Amino acid sequence: MAMKGIVQRRYGTTNVLSHQDVDRPMIQDGEVLVRVRAAAINHADWVYTSGRPLIARLAFGMRKPKKIVRGKDIAGQVEAVGAGVTELRPGDEVYGEVEAGGFAEFAAVPAVLLALKPANLTFEQAATVPLSARTALQGLRSGGNIQPGQKVLINGASGGVGTFAVQIAKAFGADVTGVASTRNAELVRSLGADSVIDYTQGNFTESGVQYDLIFDSIGNHPLSALRRALTQRGTLVLFSGTGGSVLGPMGRIVRALFLSLFIRQNLRTFSAKPGRESLDELRELIESGRIVPAIDRTYPLSEVPEAIRYFVEDHARAKIAITV
Repeated sequence: MAMKGIVQRRYGTTNVLSHQDVDRPMIQDGEVLVRVRAAAINHADWVYTSGRPLIARLAFGMRKPKKIVRGKDIAGQVEAVGAGVTELRPGDEVYGEVEAGGFAEFAAVPAVLLALKPANLTFEQAATVPLSARTALQGLRSGGNIQPGQKVLINGASGGVGTFAVQIAKAFGADVTGVASTRNAELVRSLGADSVIDYTQGNFTESGVQYDLIFDSIGNHPLSALRRALTQRGTLVLFSGTGGSVLGPMGRIVRALFLSLFIRQNLRTFSAKPGRESLDELRELIESGRIVPAIDRTYPLSEVPEAIRYFVEDHARAKIAITV
C-alpha cells in the first residue's frame, strides 16, 4: 500500500528531496504504526540531506542514505501496534522521534520512542517538541547539572533548541540570560528570559559578566572567550555549532573535553537519548504551562524541501512545523 513521503536517494542540496509515493512501512514486534499528522524540521534533517559533516555518513550511509524517507520528529495517532506493545493502543494521540521516516503519512516507530501527546497542544505544536526539547532538557540537567538560583546563559536562545532551553532553565529555577539578534530579542523575553543580550550590539564574552552555566548551541565563540564568561568553577555545555566539512563540531568538542582535564571549569558535552521518559517529563512541563512551543512557520508535507531551505538559508527562529 502506498503513501506520500519526502524521499532522498543521494546527498546534496534540498533539490535531492522529492514528494512522491512510497510503500507504507510494515511494523515489527515492539513497533507502532503512527498516522502522522504533523512533523518538524531539525538541524539533523539538513545533516542527513547534505551528508555533511562527512563523519555523519558513518551512521547514515557512506555513498547514499540507508533510509530514504527523511524526518525525525512526529505527532499523530496510533494506527496499529505490533506484538508486545501494551502501553499504547489504536487511536492514542502520540508524539516522539524516529531515526528517519517522519516526513510521511505513516511511520513505523519503536513504542519506547513514543509517549502520549500533551493534551493542550495541537499536533503541529507537539511535533516541534521531541528532539529539540529533549536536547535542551538533557543538556541542561545531565550535561550542565543545572541548579536553582544559578546564572545561566543560553547562546542561541531564539533557535529550536534554545527556545526550549530558556523555558526549561526557568522551570528549574535559574536566572536566565538569552543571546539573540535584535529581531528575536522580544521572542526570547516572551519565553521568560530574565535578560537578553543582542549579539549585534555586544559580545557577552567581553562584558565582564560571568555565568555559572553556559549552554552553547551555536559554537561561534572560541573556547578561551567562553571561559572568560564562566565563573571559576562554572560549566560550559557544548553539543553543536559550526566546524569543518569532515568532523563538524566534533573537533571543537573533543578539544574542550581534553582541556577540561586540566582546569577547574567544567567543559562538557552530553549524549542526548530519545525515549518515553523524557517525553513524559516534557509533557508534564507543557501541560503545567511552563513550556510553550514557539513556531516560526508551518509548511505542508509537499513543501518540506522549501522548509529546510528556509531553515538553512534564512536563519529560522524557533521551530518550523510540517502539516501532514
